[in-house]
Amino acid sequence: MASASTSALLHATVSAPGAKSAQPSDIEEKRHHNKHGKGFVNPWDSYIERSAPQLIRAMAWRAITGKSKSPDTTPPTVSVHKPVFLPSRKTEQLRATWLGHACYHVEFPGGLRVLFDPVFTPRCSPFSFMGPKRYTDVPCDVDNIPFIDCVIISHNHYDHLSHPTILKIAAKHKNVHFFVPLGNKQWFTKCGIHNVTELDWWEEQEIKLSSSQPSTEPSKHTSDSSNASVSASSTSQPDITATIGCLPCQHTSARTPFDKGHTLWSSWSVTSGNKKIWFGGDTGYRSVPELPASEFDYADKHAHLPVCPAFKQIGELRGPFDLGLIPIGAYDPRWIMSPMHANPYDSVNIFADTRCRRAMGIHWGTWVLTEEDVLEPPRLLKEAAKWRGLEEGAFGTCEIGESREF
Repeated sequence: MASASTSALLHATVSAPGAKSAQPSDIEEKRHHNKHGKGFVNPWDSYIERSAPQLIRAMAWRAITGKSKSPDTTPPTVSVHKPVFLPSRKTEQLRATWLGHACYHVEFPGGLRVLFDPVFTPRCSPFSFMGPKRYTDVPCDVDNIPFIDCVIISHNHYDHLSHPTILKIAAKHKNVHFFVPLGNKQWFTKCGIHNVTELDWWEEQEIKLSSSQPSTEPSKHTSDSSNASVSASSTSQPDITATIGCLPCQHTSARTPFDKGHTLWSSWSVTSGNKKIWFGGDTGYRSVPELPASEFDYADKHAHLPVCPAFKQIGELRGPFDLGLIPIGAYDPRWIMSPMHANPYDSVNIFADTRCRRAMGIHWGTWVLTEEDVLEPPRLLKEAAKWRGLEEGAFGTCEIGESREF
């Protein structure tokens, strides 16, 4: 097996303003930047802001009134397999391996290897002794992954950004490069990690893996005027190029009770080897009021509820995508979670809006974060796909550790 530590240079260059991919006409307004405080906001009517105390009170009241549910995690739940990664960079297909929750390892034709939102710890928590604990095993360790060129982080919640995992990746894959939303670079720097690029929504960066010296010619993909050269893992082979794009989603961020929204959250696009994927990370789609449990919130009488317009913009301006990695879990109780987390009916609409040809469901099957049954998301996804009229197999799920080719 080729060593992941075999080094070559990943040339990350950022062009001067002028030559950009398609962007929204109002991009200069930066409506998602908080004009009245620190950090960032969701600038759409589809989002309802609730503070941490409001959420805690709502969940506590559900417990007091007996409305809350505790999902049964007794095995069997989601099957876990030891993943099989390609031993070299040779592949003609786009190959994606689910490693639990929002983590996917994607192998692109041409050789690029990308890891999304890796969390390989027993708990998604700042503590090793408390917080949500896995009900499905970690399918592998960082040491089992032969190639990681880029790690892409959607936001800084603990089920998406793990301090122990990031340190292991940086130690094992010394030339890996991290891509993060705006404001998150400082966290990595404090960890002693400097191969980091942070981007704002609609910015993108071209990267190049090569065994030769870095080119001084700037790429033509972002609005930033700076140039940077960084390192990533590779083997001796022709150059690998990719474009990494930071895109909107409807969510929030926090590592403590005191820093909500201080750093940006995002979805991402990656284009390499004539394949393009969209990674949804963690997102809501619309905010749903409290309704009777039996009431379908996509019924005609709720058609007036605003939906997040960013996904149609992504599809129109940056799509279509060969593969979407789209969240489908952590949505119940719906009226509390819907601004931040999509349910499968939201997910199939996001799939259509972003113009994905195929998709796999993420953000489920690993930790109990909300109240739906742990196996409900894939069941509900099948119903939602039929409701939306998707072709059979267009949007599905797989078992943890399983790989699919596209």
